[in-house]
Amino acid sequence: MNRRRGHEEEDGYDRLHRKRRRVSENQEIEDRLESLILRVGEKSSSSLESNLEGLASVLEADLSTFRVKILRILTDCAIRMPEKCTIYATLVGLLNAKNYNFGGEFVDYIVKTFKENLKTGKWNAARYCLRFISDLVNCHVLAASSLLTLLETLVDSANEDGVPQVRRDWFVFAVLSTLPWVGRELYEKKESQLDHLLVTIEVFLNKRSKKHWPALKVWSADSPHLQEEYLDCLWAQIKKLRQDNWSEKHIPRPYLAFDSILCEALQHTLPSIQPPPHNEGDTYPMPRVIFRMFDYTDCPDGPVLPGAHSIERFLIEEHLHNIIEAYHLERKECAAQLLCFPYKAKIPLEYCIVEVMFAELFNLPVPRYLEICYGSILIELCKLQPSTMPQVLAQATEILFMRIDTMNIACFDRFVNWFAYHLSNFQYRWSWEDWEGCIQLDPEHPKPRFIREVLGKCLRLSYHQRVKDMTPETLAPLVPLKPEPIYKYSMEGAGKINNIS
Repeated sequence: MNRRRGHEEEDGYDRLHRKRRRVSENQEIEDRLESLILRVGEKSSSSLESNLEGLASVLEADLSTFRVKILRILTDCAIRMPEKCTIYATLVGLLNAKNYNFGGEFVDYIVKTFKENLKTGKWNAARYCLRFISDLVNCHVLAASSLLTLLETLVDSANEDGVPQVRRDWFVFAVLSTLPWVGRELYEKKESQLDHLLVTIEVFLNKRSKKHWPALKVWSADSPHLQEEYLDCLWAQIKKLRQDNWSEKHIPRPYLAFDSILCEALQHTLPSIQPPPHNEGDTYPMPRVIFRMFDYTDCPDGPVLPGAHSIERFLIEEHLHNIIEAYHLERKECAAQLLCFPYKAKIPLEYCIVEVMFAELFNLPVPRYLEICYGSILIELCKLQPSTMPQVLAQATEILFMRIDTMNIACFDRFVNWFAYHLSNFQYRWSWEDWEGCIQLDPEHPKPRFIREVLGKCLRLSYHQRVKDMTPETLAPLVPLKPEPIYKYSMEGAGKINNIS
């Protein structure tokens, strides 16, 4: 009896050990698949096309065992790394061509994720989901008519009554920001439906209230750069894209290399999707004004800065904002990622980065992150790119100073705080002589007031003699008074106070 129990215990141990080993092996394979999917599109010795083809074969072989895991990883990657949206759409397209059932399951999974993000108020994630769904049309996973039905449903939601305008704005923004990826395909296959969609959007934008616009402008004057409300600006960019026959020069489209394979795949249709109703307590993204500081005349050397109404400007700025969002807690990594922007050879990258950084810093009513976050990232950028970034930042500072007369007072204060902090990290060196002319202005004029407040902040970050030494004699009246201790018992009349007490 004892011998039998011992034998049974030994068998139980073996079974448990084998189970643990099997779980461990499965976990290793899952981790390997996750790593492969995450890293696709990164620099490697092989071409992106061969990597995608190889990865599609690997995933297809593991679908029977790790189907749910693959669905989740692909969806998460497409949402969390929207800059690689077209790469993952191509991968899904190749898998759909090999395994039609998996393509259908993936469509169901991404639609479910889209609905959940709408329901829980994860608006950015929902917008990236919609973008990915749209890109699946380019890869022949979804029918174009099916996508247009979804886009029309979303635009119809923008015409609801009794809901906040920010909710209606989001639906239109989500649809418009999707069109750079799929506009060309819809134009070629469903031109009349696309035109009808755009007319509906235009009608909405024309009757939309913009009373928030003046309160969100960094400057009260629109010269030299027009400060456009974000939906108006994107609409102008989409109209320009439409004039250019929906062709842009920024989005990588790896699926074009697999057109002969993808075009033979069977397509799926989207199920009916109705956005959840508005509930009290729901919060939506706030409207904003598009910040403009530079145009092509400010970037004399190298690549040309895309125009304010070119869709490339929107795509570049959105990508840079996403990098800041992803890495803002690690200033060194954030600066490195910004400077490693994948299309830096085609654009004046330093100018784009500086404009986006100040757009975040001056965002009204409040910036997304702490003000010092942007100051510390700009310092790291200057350290990593010492040959160009300090000069571009100095040029930006001059432009801001020249336009300070009409700057919003909250942005004025942030500009003061940033500039003093920046100077304190670069030995307080600045060409103050260029600003000597403002001493002739009224002391309360924004320009002398700016210098006075910056010097006051520098005093807090150093000491009075340092501030006095760095300032030219002509600006001496703007230097703050030397802080002196006050001993009330040594003042005139202090003896009488002592006698009374």
